[in-house]
Amino acid sequence: MPWYAWLILIVAIGSIVGGLLMLRDSAKKLPLSEEQLKRIHEREIEQNAKDAQDR
Repeated sequence: MPWYAWLILIVAIGSIVGGLLMLRDSAKKLPLSEEQLKRIHEREIEQNAKDAQDR
């Protein structure tokens, strides 16, 4: 394989890895209150029960 093909391959891989690292660094946790967390957990339990009934 010629040198410029290797260069293009390295640049492409570097671009993908760099994008993934930037995405990871920019991810933020959502600040949720205790009440919101409680409602989320309740809905999750309800959905799991519905899924178990449907099986």
